[in-house]
Amino acid sequence: MVDVTGMLQAIERGEAQMSAELLPLVYEELRRLAAHKMAQEAPGQTLQPTALVHEAWLRLGADAQPAWKNRAHFFAAAAEAMRRILVERARRRTALKRGGGAERIRLDEAEIPLAAAEDERLLAVDEVLEQFAAINPRQAELVKLRYFTGMTFEEAASVLGIAVPTAKEWWAYSRAWLAVAMRPCP
Repeated sequence: MVDVTGMLQAIERGEAQMSAELLPLVYEELRRLAAHKMAQEAPGQTLQPTALVHEAWLRLGADAQPAWKNRAHFFAAAAEAMRRILVERARRRTALKRGGGAERIRLDEAEIPLAAAEDERLLAVDEVLEQFAAINPRQAELVKLRYFTGMTFEEAASVLGIAVPTAKEWWAYSRAWLAVAMRPCP
């Protein structure tokens, strides 16, 4: 894996040539993460991984990038940007002014229930994840990295600066907490 933190620190010191080297490396990793996440989305998804990365890049500041502390800081912000983009898309698709819960008629009608269910699930996950982040912010970052960008335990642990077994423990706890929080009230 490339030393993104070192490159970010070099850019911070004013080494402009490092910026030109960093962008292609970070872009490819973001594109890979976005492709993994988009593969998990409902069939019929119109957002492509490249578009998700571009939108996230714009939200991160595009060419006027803020001073990132390290690799973890950058990828945590990227994961958050991707999460917000997907949540906003889900909200737009379910908004009342766009037809609310009305189902779209498509040629392949088998995709309709899956797409609607996926949007509702994404919104539900986002809502309980916000609650979880207020209690356990570091564990919530792990969930964002794994769920919204598709990072492996090793990648997420590296970004967060924790051991892989710790990431697995946090993941088990986080999944259990979120599952309980998402259960409908009787």
